[in-house]
Amino acid sequence: MNIKSLLLGSAAALVAVSGARAADVIVPVAPEPTDYVKVCDVYGTGFYYIPGTETCLSINGYVRYKITAFGGVTDDAGTEFLTNDEGDNYSVNSTVRVRLNFDAREETELGTLRAFARVQASNGGVPGEDAGYAMDMGYIQLGGLTMGYLDTLWTEDDGLLTDTDLALGDFQVNRISYTYAANGFSAAVSIEDDATGDWKPDVVGRLAYAGGWGRAYIAGSYDEAERGDGLPIAGLDSDGDTIFGVQPGQDGAFALKGGLSLKDLIATDSELRVEGGYAFDPSSYMTIGIFNGLGSDAFATAVSTLPVEWQVGAGYAQSFGKLGVALSGAYGQTFDYYNDSDVLVADNGKYYKVVGNVGYEITKNFDMLAEISYTKLDADLIGDDSDSLDQTAGFIQFVRSF
Repeated sequence: MNIKSLLLGSAAALVAVSGARAADVIVPVAPEPTDYVKVCDVYGTGFYYIPGTETCLSINGYVRYKITAFGGVTDDAGTEFLTNDEGDNYSVNSTVRVRLNFDAREETELGTLRAFARVQASNGGVPGEDAGYAMDMGYIQLGGLTMGYLDTLWTEDDGLLTDTDLALGDFQVNRISYTYAANGFSAAVSIEDDATGDWKPDVVGRLAYAGGWGRAYIAGSYDEAERGDGLPIAGLDSDGDTIFGVQPGQDGAFALKGGLSLKDLIATDSELRVEGGYAFDPSSYMTIGIFNGLGSDAFATAVSTLPVEWQVGAGYAQSFGKLGVALSGAYGQTFDYYNDSDVLVADNGKYYKVVGNVGYEITKNFDMLAEISYTKLDADLIGDDSDSLDQTAGFIQFVRSF
């Protein structure tokens, strides 16, 4: 065997081995196209499909910086019921709120399936104070069925047109409700947890009609709880001492409320609202907060949230491009004041509150609002002259929404 034959044989062997190994090489599969997030325009702007599903998700919210100023609540004798840490008869503070809304929707054979969650946190401007997030709202909807924690049906889409909207019974509750809607008409009923621990819930019903001209509604509520241990009210006796009173216990309470909203009646880009309510007995659905910044003691709680027998109110809002103005006012009467022995200590409690504000869109998604209000409460104390409390308050806020 010569050198030439040896080289040719070695080359042939190498080619054979290489061919055998080439058959075992793994050829990578070409990657599939990336499933980019797609816009979902079925439910309006801001929704995107969750990749790989038919569920549309929207995430939005805002950051708000707010400065509030509360004047001292003063009675006829000049007594001040609000002072700051330096002894002045007013309080000024700032707060920051961060809110996030999560809204998931998809279509099913039973209608739109929706889950909504809202979390938010606020701090009171105290150095070093942390603001932990908490659930402010969370509910499930399927067609006309709603279940979860949200505004009571009693205050759904009501209130006058200022930020302080003077709504009656403005609170959130665990509830199960159903709404039927067709051609602008809607009828709803809500079973609401009153947190008493018994099996009897509160019940709210509502009828409404909406069109291009505006809308009208009427609502009724049944508060099943006995009211003898709640709804505190306060006044002052002839010696200037605080009197705390409650309405004698009632086994259940009924209330009615209605409202009318008219668009562009007076001018283009305007809205006029009129609302009123009446309670046959003291009810948690007929309360209103009228004083601000008084603190958390019993007297502050009593005069800050009043049990209302009846109230009427109106509001008007007008837009001028980026500028908007609104004015609202309410006048009402409270239930009589009783002490713990069910003895009448004050009656003819009446109040009114007026609110005005100016808002401006500084730029897209960045707005400011300034608002001022005046409140007065009068009551006839038994064995004493008429006593009254009043307060002026206001705020300015800046909101960056997204």
